[in-house]
Amino acid sequence: MAEEVESRAVELDIHGKTRIFDVDDPILPDWIDEEALASGGYPYKKKLKDEEYLEELEKLQIELIKVQFWLQATGKRVMALFEGRDAAGKGGSIAATSAHMNPRLARVVALTKPTDREAGQWYFQRYVAQFPTAGEFVLFDRSWYNRAGVEPVMGFCTPKQYEQFLKQAPRMERLIVQDDILFFKFYLDIGREMQLKRFHDRRHDPRAVWKLSSMDIAALTKWKDYSEKRDRMLKNTHTDYAPWTVIRANDKRRARLNLIRHILLTLDYDGKDAKAIGEVDGKILGSGAQVLK
Repeated sequence: MAEEVESRAVELDIHGKTRIFDVDDPILPDWIDEEALASGGYPYKKKLKDEEYLEELEKLQIELIKVQFWLQATGKRVMALFEGRDAAGKGGSIAATSAHMNPRLARVVALTKPTDREAGQWYFQRYVAQFPTAGEFVLFDRSWYNRAGVEPVMGFCTPKQYEQFLKQAPRMERLIVQDDILFFKFYLDIGREMQLKRFHDRRHDPRAVWKLSSMDIAALTKWKDYSEKRDRMLKNTHTDYAPWTVIRANDKRRARLNLIRHILLTLDYDGKDAKAIGEVDGKILGSGAQVLK
C-alpha cells in the first residue's frame, strides 16, 4: 500500500479573499500568475529585458572593481546587509554584486543557526566577528536583523529579547559608523503573489528546490505578522547614520541594478564614471522613512 503524502495546501487570506495554495501542485494558480508582477503595487507592467539588464550590469560590475582597488589603496571597509521577504532575491542580488570582485577581498557571510555556545553569547557577538578588515567588502546574506523578523514571528526569541534588540541595534550600528565602516542596509520587498510564485518556482525546479525551506512553508500564513515586524524594524532602526534602503524587488533585474547603483553613487571612490552608473530609479528604491509614510 502506497504511503500517503501529507498535503501542504494552506488557506490564505489574499486581499480579503480566501484562496487555497498548494506549493506541491505543479500547476501554478491563475490568480497568482496573473497578479505576481503587479502585486504590492509594483510600478512596472513588464520586467526589464534581459539584454538591457546584462548591458547595464556589466557597466556597474566594472565600477565595483574600481571600488575594490580603491578599498585596497585606502584601507577603507564596506559592509552591506541584505534583508527582506523570503524569496525576495537577496542571494541573487549578492551574487550580482560580488560576481566579478576579487573573492579574497569580497566576502559573503551567511551564518547558520547558532551553536549552543553562540546562543549563550551576546546576541551581536558572532556577527561582529565577521566584520570587514582593511580593504575588505563584506556582504551579509541576512544578519542580526533575524531578531527583528523571523525570530519573533516564529517564536525563536522571547518578547524581552526582541524589545532589547530594537533598542540595542541602533546603538551598535552607531559604533560601526563611528569606526568609519561604510555601512549599507538593504531591505528587499515583494508582493504576496510574487512570493507565492517564487516559492512555487523553487518547489518545481530541481536546480532550485533546495532554496525552499520548511521555514518558508511555515511562514506562508504569516504574511501579516512579517509585515508588522518589518514596519516596526524600520521605525525603530532607520537612523540618519545607518538608514534602511528599501527596494521593490518584484523584478529582480531592476532590483539588482538599482541596489548596485545606490552603493556606487554613495561611495567616493577613485575613477568613478557617473555616466556608466546612471541614476537610481526612485520607483524601485527608496528609504525606510519613505516606506513608513
